[in-house]
Amino acid sequence: MLSLAISPCPNDTFIFDAIIHKRIDLEGLSFNIQLHDVETLNHKAIDGGMDVIKVSFFTYLMLQQNFILLDSGSAMGFGNGPLLISKNEYTLDDVPRLCVAIPGQYTTAHMLFRIAAPGASNKKFMLFSEIEDAILTGQVDAGVIIHENRFTYEQRGLKKITDLGSFWEKLTGSPIPLGGIIARKELGYDIINKLNRVMFRSVEYAFKHPEAAMPFVKKHAREMDEEVMKKHIGLYVNANTLSLGTGGRVALAKLQKIATEKGLISEMTTES
Repeated sequence: MLSLAISPCPNDTFIFDAIIHKRIDLEGLSFNIQLHDVETLNHKAIDGGMDVIKVSFFTYLMLQQNFILLDSGSAMGFGNGPLLISKNEYTLDDVPRLCVAIPGQYTTAHMLFRIAAPGASNKKFMLFSEIEDAILTGQVDAGVIIHENRFTYEQRGLKKITDLGSFWEKLTGSPIPLGGIIARKELGYDIINKLNRVMFRSVEYAFKHPEAAMPFVKKHAREMDEEVMKKHIGLYVNANTLSLGTGGRVALAKLQKIATEKGLISEMTTES
């Protein structure tokens, strides 16, 4: 049995529903499933305790020696990147003097923030679901939000400083590489090939039978109404989720090139 860890976010539960509920041919594979928030997943991958796991692409860049990226299951695309928000009116030039909440040290959101705001050093790492409240209560001046928070922050009176996804798109002309499914290389060629086929089948099933996954999605969504769930899925599940394709792999290569040139991988892994 393979250990598998994903997030409870709607995009993950949507694309993994067919695997978890055995709606497709699993080619003899069986899974022990865990659900964790994105940064916990990143730490679990770094600790090396899982066979198959969803991680931020920044974490994958750190772990390429031991993990391989599956072709299906990734979250990337245009118009779905992290947002830098605040309660007060700020510009990107103000950010270096602000205390900014980040949804995890090893998230792609953190890497994009470092690329867009290289002078910022006063950061607090916290769960993505706590960031809006931290801004509203004055624990931090600003925060980087991900996932469904992009649909709710304005309702709470918060303002966008900048869209880190748009920043990336203008910088590179490529989709935003957010996260993907990785498997331990030591599982071997045959198992990894099966995982690739099963993952493709699961995403394909979700596209063809979207309502089948919704009970599982609703079960794990954080007090989220159905409209927000479906917006979340529509934003993060797309053609690149079915297959990374050339465009997806080029985007990931650009992320690695920029992060390496700026020394961000080594710098960010030593931050506390």
